[in-house]
Amino acid sequence: MTTPSFIDAARVWVQIGFTSFGGAAGQIAMMHRILVDERKWVEEPRFLHALNYCTLLPGPEAQQLATYLGWLWHGTRGGLFAGLMFVIPGALIMLGLSFLYVYGGHLPLIAGLFFGIKTAVLAIVAHAVARIASRAFRHRLFILIAVLAFSLLMVADAPFPLIVLGAALFGYVAQPHMAHVFPPAAQDVEAQAPVTFLQTFIAILSWIGVWWIPIGVIALALGPTHVLVTIGVYFSKLAMLSFGGAYALLAWLAQDAVSVKGWLTAAEMADGLGLAETTPGPTILVTQHVGFLAGWRAPEPFSAPVAAALAALVTTWATFAPSFLWIFAGAPHMEQLRANKRLAAALSAITAVVVGVMSYLAVWFALHLLFAQSGWYEMGAVRLPTVVLASFDLQAFVLSALAFVLIMRLHWSVVRSVFVMAALGILTRLVF
Repeated sequence: MTTPSFIDAARVWVQIGFTSFGGAAGQIAMMHRILVDERKWVEEPRFLHALNYCTLLPGPEAQQLATYLGWLWHGTRGGLFAGLMFVIPGALIMLGLSFLYVYGGHLPLIAGLFFGIKTAVLAIVAHAVARIASRAFRHRLFILIAVLAFSLLMVADAPFPLIVLGAALFGYVAQPHMAHVFPPAAQDVEAQAPVTFLQTFIAILSWIGVWWIPIGVIALALGPTHVLVTIGVYFSKLAMLSFGGAYALLAWLAQDAVSVKGWLTAAEMADGLGLAETTPGPTILVTQHVGFLAGWRAPEPFSAPVAAALAALVTTWATFAPSFLWIFAGAPHMEQLRANKRLAAALSAITAVVVGVMSYLAVWFALHLLFAQSGWYEMGAVRLPTVVLASFDLQAFVLSALAFVLIMRLHWSVVRSVFVMAALGILTRLVF
């Protein structure tokens, strides 16, 4: 491994931060091309070693991978710079788009822009489902796990975190009895220098402080029930349980932020995902749009723009700060985790759950995109989705079908497809 200077590495992290479109898969592929193939700053086994560890963690694995590689070369300052630069450019662009959304969303041009983006979301999610399913379904058991997760969310409205934790526990417990079903753990594990309990404890305590002190200061200044505190606690909880990437996390957001807390509507959630897909950085930046709208609608004692900007900042901090804890405290133990067969089995079960969760998300988006009126018919603990057929949106259906063709059949990139659908959305709203 050829260790770059901090300045050389910083230049590359800035480049990646402003050009890392395409979600986690595209971002990881970009880092591999630049850092492994072109710069040769890290060997292939070491890159995959770090990637496998980050996949085990909750939160955005691409940002965690960047943080790990920065830490590998230049310690804490390298990890901080890499992780922050992976997020800040996209977060600033997302903030600007959110302001455009609230100030100009009623104008035909802007409304058409967001309508077109929203029609691409369904195809984007469906494509992600197909991609992950192709890796997850190694055995019929994983298909069963995915179907069960989908059913628990759709019919029983089960809490998303409990489904994920239940699947992880099942994989961990079942692995010794079903070793042939689960994939083997990595074998090419390199020796690591021993890490003391005290070192790990200090790292955990330090980064928990960095994560929670800003939220505590806000609570002291504005009170524990203020919306900024609620947002900070909520998205911190989300970050600790967001296995499976942004699409899986959206199922929880759909349940809580839309249906329970009322921070935004289902349509606004779909708009936020579309915006996140058009910006560099992690797709999980959709959470920033959610926090922005929550702050906009409960601004006291600030003005709406100030409250929304602060809420976006708090959301982004609570979403990404935990990743630094996982990397700086956990990376020294990476070898042991990667070689653990039972942890690998737990991850496999979680991946299967993610397929079911994302399938539920696709259905949820479809109901709200294609029908102006939709809801749930409840029979005790069981519920079923309902729609009003007369509220069917033909324009949304046609544009969504076209997005499916572009992404699923013609294999266009997500960014290219979103821009085309945004243009068609503007044309549709201006003409019809």
